[in-house]
Amino acid sequence: MRVLAHLAPSALVTVQDLVDVRFCAADDDETFYRELPDTDVLWHVLRPINADDLERGKRLKLVHKLGAGVNTIDVDAAARLGIAVANMPGANAPSVAEGAVMLMLAALRRLPELDRATRGGTGWPTDPSLGETARDLGSCTVGLIGYGNIAKRVESIVTAMGATVIHTNSRGAQGHPGWRPLPELLAISDVVSLHLPLTEHTTRLLDAAALARMKPGAVLVNTSRGGVIDEPALVAALRNGPLQAAGLDVFATEPVEPDNPLLALDNVVVSPHVTWYTADTMRRYLAEAVANCERLAAGQQLANVVNEVNL
Repeated sequence: MRVLAHLAPSALVTVQDLVDVRFCAADDDETFYRELPDTDVLWHVLRPINADDLERGKRLKLVHKLGAGVNTIDVDAAARLGIAVANMPGANAPSVAEGAVMLMLAALRRLPELDRATRGGTGWPTDPSLGETARDLGSCTVGLIGYGNIAKRVESIVTAMGATVIHTNSRGAQGHPGWRPLPELLAISDVVSLHLPLTEHTTRLLDAAALARMKPGAVLVNTSRGGVIDEPALVAALRNGPLQAAGLDVFATEPVEPDNPLLALDNVVVSPHVTWYTADTMRRYLAEAVANCERLAAGQQLANVVNEVNL
């Protein structure tokens, strides 16, 4: 079985005896299109896969997302072509949850600003405004928008630190302890963390009106999808209030454009969509990916298929 791993070569991949794995970096279209026609299974990360790509995969039987969100795959076209699309819900949850908490702490404690000042020799004497603005996460109310695997892990971590956790989600969970409607959650949370997929219902969910409802001095963290936030409105909220800071791992356009105004703000800490990307997550991904290849070869039902196809 020929597998095209759409990521940089990894020393963690030791499955060549089970499947023939070919590597292709996300930005190497020449290799991608050369290998695609002879590929049975595509291990996909972030580079969008459209209908034309899928049609070039004459032997494709499975596109396996290394992660949960399949918004970067044309799932409808895959179904039309008889190609299964599967994902890995929960496999990256430990890493993304820790990454979200990392961004919360960095934003609350003004870490980027302090790092720059210390490196520039201006960290002493200490900025007295730290005693008025820096916060302990354990003293905060943390609002989680979305309440799946990642959010629940974030909840367990910050609760252990002393934080109060409330949450909301698109399905509604009015009877669940800690549930709040979105407007109330925004109004009372010191930290708001996003953990939901990008859909037609969640696109720009946090627009100017929603951001204006947030508690003065609040911190916004996004490790889900950049399109959930109206970025121009976020820039305004960070410049003029009510937000004190933001921690962002994702952007509406990726790779993020160098002239994106968010990158010029001192009260924003950023990373390039990598909170999921650890050795531990990769081991979990590869174990699930190989297991589905084995099921495919054996004619068994695949795990976590998100479209309807007959293989």
